[in-house]
Amino acid sequence: MPQIWMTYGEIAALLGCTAEAVHTQAVVRSLDRKKSRDGLTRVKLDSGWTAHFVAAIRDADPALDEAIRDLHIIRSEMARDAGQIFRRQAAPHQAEFAIKRSR
Repeated sequence: MPQIWMTYGEIAALLGCTAEAVHTQAVVRSLDRKKSRDGLTRVKLDSGWTAHFVAAIRDADPALDEAIRDLHIIRSEMARDAGQIFRRQAAPHQAEFAIKRSR
């Protein structure tokens, strides 16, 4: 699972609340916090806040949602074809590259 670190202000904008409320919740949730080189404190999102973050990204770009659906379809097709190896016939002089369909 990737780590997502955001400032109090960024999380507040995401959740529609104040930075102070985010700070309070970060303490209550015992989330990791660290001061970055730019002087701002960042909070590592937990699974609940990560879900909000992912939902916001998906809502912002419908093409991303479509790409995710396409990847799920491809994954399903690959899983369904598991165990079957599709091979192409090579020219006689390319015997080392000869590929045949096996089941």
